[in-house]
Amino acid sequence: MDSVVYDTADAYDADARDDRRGTGAASVARPRALATEAVHAGREDLAALGLHAAPIDLSTTYPSYDSRGEAARIDAFAAEGAEPEGPPVYGRLGNPTVARFETALARLEGTESAVAFASGMAALSAVLLVRNAMGLRHVVAVRPLYGCSDHLLTAGLLGSEVTWVDPAGIADALRPDTGLVMVESPANPTLAELDLRAVAHACGSVPLLADNTFATPVLQRPVEQGARLVLHSATKYLGGHGDVMAGVVACDEEFARGLRQVRFATGGVLHPLAGYLLLRGLSTLPVRVRAASSNAAELAHRLADDPRVARVHYPRIGGAMIAFEVHGDPHDVIAGVRLITPAVSLGSVDSLIQHPASISHRIVPTEDRHDAGVSDRLLRLSVGLEDIDDLWSDLDGALGFTSGG
Repeated sequence: MDSVVYDTADAYDADARDDRRGTGAASVARPRALATEAVHAGREDLAALGLHAAPIDLSTTYPSYDSRGEAARIDAFAAEGAEPEGPPVYGRLGNPTVARFETALARLEGTESAVAFASGMAALSAVLLVRNAMGLRHVVAVRPLYGCSDHLLTAGLLGSEVTWVDPAGIADALRPDTGLVMVESPANPTLAELDLRAVAHACGSVPLLADNTFATPVLQRPVEQGARLVLHSATKYLGGHGDVMAGVVACDEEFARGLRQVRFATGGVLHPLAGYLLLRGLSTLPVRVRAASSNAAELAHRLADDPRVARVHYPRIGGAMIAFEVHGDPHDVIAGVRLITPAVSLGSVDSLIQHPASISHRIVPTEDRHDAGVSDRLLRLSVGLEDIDDLWSDLDGALGFTSGG
């Protein structure tokens, strides 16, 4: 059954229903299913504009003959980070096409707001900078995370300090200067899952940031389990076609204001064309995720029964990602695929396979990588929308090239 997204209105009642039929006085929207929101969120004004497809606004700047009013709006943004009311001002302050995507993603994740960036790493960097500016430079994190997220925290490139813990150690690791707890579930690349509700409870008043890239709001909405911030590499499932790079943080409006200020100051803005592609991608997100997940579940079953495979990792909540360890040389599998593309990234309509220890998590120190369950024989498979038997035929042939085959 689809998750539902509730409007800010109190309830759906007969008066609201009658109003939409032209007979009532009050306007109260009823809950809409996730699949419906994916198609319509961020596009509600199109009919009134005489449009069916969302427009792409490529302007970098906008005319204004009221410079006093413009100054006041910029002052308000600088002080509070609220989105400027009225017409757009400048591309670094915001863009109408990107705003449509932000509205839609917030609705799907069940948050007040969302702030988009040029990449997932730009989005994470902005979160850290918001907390650092408050003197809260300490981060508590649970491995595994995406390799570059791990590196950003470990290297202290933005002046933060990280304490790596098991989930049970989160509460004890908190300090007065802890500004963030970060987790990823299902995790990249092992697909390990966390009890987000228990993790959020352990965080106390410290914001929990959950990377929801693998699950997407189709399978999981972390805010409903206590997370304050939801991070996506929108490059992956939200875009869904391997042709857009972006990141986004879904959160409450208070935190969003700080993120907008960082985005304006650092310039990590999302290009309008990317915003358009992401909005279009969201419309098919539920269909794509469910179809790819069905393929992945079947492949995970077949891999688990294959003697050439030592271990299969597949999340309880499902999804389109599989991690598996082979008895033979994983590099032979990478070299042996023909239909599946050997490439970094994930979440596209076509299937991708990669060796995390060589690529996505190469930057993580070997001992830390192994401690997090990322073995040297682990392969990560992003399952697409191809025919299941064609995918299995390709994997079966590639596994035959391994020394354990």
